[in-house]
Amino acid sequence: MSDKQSHLNAFVRTETLPQLPPPENSRGMVDWVRRNLFATIPNAVLTLASIFVIYVVLSGVLPWIFNGVWDAGSLSECREILNGTSGACFAVIAERWPQLMYGLAYPSDAYWRPNLAFVIMLVAIAPVLFFDLPRKMLIVTALFPFVAYWLIWGGTILTPLLALAGFVAGYFAYSRLVKSSFAGGFFGGILAAAVVWYLGGFLISEGARDNVMLEAVPSRDLGGYMLNMMLGVTCVSLSVPIGIVLALGRQSSMPLIKWICVLFIEFIRGVPLITLLFVASVMLAYFFPPESTVDLFLRVVIMITMFSAAYIAEVIRGGLAALPKGQYEAADSLGLDYAQAMRLIILPQALKISIPGIVNIAVGLFKDTVLVSVISMFDIVGMIRGPILASTDWNGVYWELLGFAALVFFVVCYGISQYSQWLERRLATDHR
Repeated sequence: MSDKQSHLNAFVRTETLPQLPPPENSRGMVDWVRRNLFATIPNAVLTLASIFVIYVVLSGVLPWIFNGVWDAGSLSECREILNGTSGACFAVIAERWPQLMYGLAYPSDAYWRPNLAFVIMLVAIAPVLFFDLPRKMLIVTALFPFVAYWLIWGGTILTPLLALAGFVAGYFAYSRLVKSSFAGGFFGGILAAAVVWYLGGFLISEGARDNVMLEAVPSRDLGGYMLNMMLGVTCVSLSVPIGIVLALGRQSSMPLIKWICVLFIEFIRGVPLITLLFVASVMLAYFFPPESTVDLFLRVVIMITMFSAAYIAEVIRGGLAALPKGQYEAADSLGLDYAQAMRLIILPQALKISIPGIVNIAVGLFKDTVLVSVISMFDIVGMIRGPILASTDWNGVYWELLGFAALVFFVVCYGISQYSQWLERRLATDHR
């Protein structure tokens, strides 16, 4: 080897150098800030302006919050404690906490009943929201509506037992008749449940006094945030299956069923919810038999459920329309009937597509439950606008009470939104 070749080989590296870390200005938080907040001159100007606005807002709000008074008997006492300084009067929340949560007339010695129902609800919805949990927990889910009704309203235990017996009879009738006809199974299940409820009504009237284990609480005594939770959970739970039925009925090949669903959906979507609530308060009782006493809570549940079911039906119809025609042809090629094709192939895919729309309607519906305050139902907003602000002790406390109501609604709605995003990621089975 020549001296020139050996001289060149001396500068040829035989091993790779270790990788050097990137520069400080191109990694970590510094890189994120540079790329997202100060990428261009306009972005930098907007970032600085936003920081200034945030500073101005927080410099006024944070001292007002941290200097708040939590122990006082009235607004005037709060002002004496503050002595002219800026501060919130959070004492109204501490003193009126039971009314904000449970309403004005719910028995104070029975607060444990809605609290227990809430805990059972968390256990009941867990296997529905998270599929990895044991399927045996669905037994708690199935029994929860009847247990919650008895805990919150009290009275005889025969009423929820009769309701449960009607649903069981309807399910067995549906499972037997659906094999021959989907419509026959559906209407047969409804008929069986109605027969059990009608016959069981006589038993309740005879044995109601002997089976009162909890003090009965009328619906007019329900209130506070508990009322918002009850309306939200009940109406969302009922509107999703009804919306599915309406969406399938709108796509039915039978003209009568199709046009009934179309007229129902278009009429309900064209009427404001507050109008339907006034109808529930004033007119809906005329549609029931004269001797029946349908309380206001049930009438409101019927109207809100109808309202949300119409919107959910359109969301699910969009999911059905988004499926390629090959999915329907695949179900036919496997020899599945209509009920099997919808249950096993079509609806699982359509509901996955419809998750964002359904969650959007559920969040909006839960927030719209505050509209019941206009028909003299004392939910959390009705309690604030009515008994609390009408009292001489707390007349003039607005920001603290309304901010608290906004906070509790935000916590629930944000949780629903985060769960929907997790569910979309969990069900994302497409190839990307």
